[in-house]
Amino acid sequence: MNSAAALPTHPAHRGSICLEDGRVLSHEAHPGEQWILRIEAPRCAARAKPGSFVHLRCDDDIPMRRPLSIMRSNPEAGWIEVLYKVLGAGLAALARRRVGDILSVLGPIGQGFAPQPERPRTLLIGGGVGIPPMVFLAETLLADRRASWRPLVLMGSEIPFPFRARPSTILVPGMPAGTIAAMPLLDAWGIPSRLASRSGFAGCFDGFVTELADAWLGSLTAEARDQVAVFACGPTPMLAATAAVARRHGLPCQVSLEEFMACAVGGCAGCVVKLRTPDGPAMKRVCVDGPVFDAETVFGD
Repeated sequence: MNSAAALPTHPAHRGSICLEDGRVLSHEAHPGEQWILRIEAPRCAARAKPGSFVHLRCDDDIPMRRPLSIMRSNPEAGWIEVLYKVLGAGLAALARRRVGDILSVLGPIGQGFAPQPERPRTLLIGGGVGIPPMVFLAETLLADRRASWRPLVLMGSEIPFPFRARPSTILVPGMPAGTIAAMPLLDAWGIPSRLASRSGFAGCFDGFVTELADAWLGSLTAEARDQVAVFACGPTPMLAATAAVARRHGLPCQVSLEEFMACAVGGCAGCVVKLRTPDGPAMKRVCVDGPVFDAETVFGD
């Protein structure tokens, strides 16, 4: 690593965001112009939490960085992984980076998800490039001994998933008939997952991932539902639908917002969103005040 320095920023993040030169360890192409990038970035890996993200310099000739959610983090080995879909010149340039290349990594940034042990049945919902934080959260819960966590991961996509889906080996009572496609990595960890799409992919639920979540929640007893909390990341319409499903079933829900960002450390205020608070409407920065918020503050009536 050539450089590493903590950046002063929002008080909640002071000393936790690092700037370091990360080395590309692997860079895998998947259908739909999707890529999984593993970067050696030990300081970021040591501090990353589910829901946090990194701000990457994609190319020396492109000054603006790109914010990408962290999908996995291995503090012992010192690497992080991100999943991204090529959109625009910046990510097209990133897709050309090769193993051994050096990338400037700023992170981890943002307030992450906060699961509560009293609600161990965590329902994780990811849509498109909102899938990565759900994988990170699932892996973190697997290692967390504070509670007997029972995560269920639901993923939705209208383009091919960034992995080869296969029939799950884990039974999930309450799933609609024929919904058997799963993410192999989660299956290997013993974490149940199911996939949804309107593109006719084999084994997937035929509809929106939020409709699949609604169907599964509706199959639970009141006692079981009292143990559920919902966590989601994806496009804004999906998050709004997720918030509505959680509200209908009387469940707490945390959402990770996707916004365009410039500085990503709270200085430019270019990613502000309006939230509902007890004191009235308030403008909050998605980068450092979020990206994770209580769904009702964003989408509440």
